[in-house]
Amino acid sequence: MLPLFPLELVVYPGETLSLHIFEKRYQQLIKDCENDGVSFGVPTYIDKKLEYGTEVTLRKIEKKYPDGESDIICIGKRVFRITNFYPKLPNKLYAGGEVIYLEDNDRTATELQEELLRNIAILYLELTIDRPPIFDIPFISYQVAHKVGLALHQEYHLLTLRSELERLNYLIGHLKITIPVVREMNRTKEVIKMNGHFKNFDPLDFEDFEL
Repeated sequence: MLPLFPLELVVYPGETLSLHIFEKRYQQLIKDCENDGVSFGVPTYIDKKLEYGTEVTLRKIEKKYPDGESDIICIGKRVFRITNFYPKLPNKLYAGGEVIYLEDNDRTATELQEELLRNIAILYLELTIDRPPIFDIPFISYQVAHKVGLALHQEYHLLTLRSELERLNYLIGHLKITIPVVREMNRTKEVIKMNGHFKNFDPLDFEDFEL
């Protein structure tokens, strides 16, 4: 039985998660993690349901407050699917569930990783924001998933994919759709900026024009 802390976000294996704990039920959960070394699951609450999530372990309690609240740092471990959900575990305030831990079916491909990084670099260039994240190959798709502008339902879909190759292809496909949209938005902004300004047109050559 895995204690559960449902949230409207996606946590990936290997990801660091910082949380402020203020509800009594989760104060109790973190106390159990601290005292008994238990881990807990963060299932993604999406479309009014819970199914997939990631098991996390408590790495550090950053700060404790007099009223029992705390700031904690956790690390994602492995993906699970909930088979049975219980709003409260016996003698506990927090929820829990029976889960199946999911394994990936295959490993990654260097070529796809390189293609993904190239597309991320293009996206950041088009957005003219911070420098693109730098990753050493090999890396895993989860490391870049929060950095490519996925919507929550897209991040969640990525979590459900059980193949690293599928995840890499999914991210590459997302970027190939997103980059042209960003380029068109940038072009539209330039057109809007030019509205009302004097425009310098190149002369047209009508010598060979026929009606």
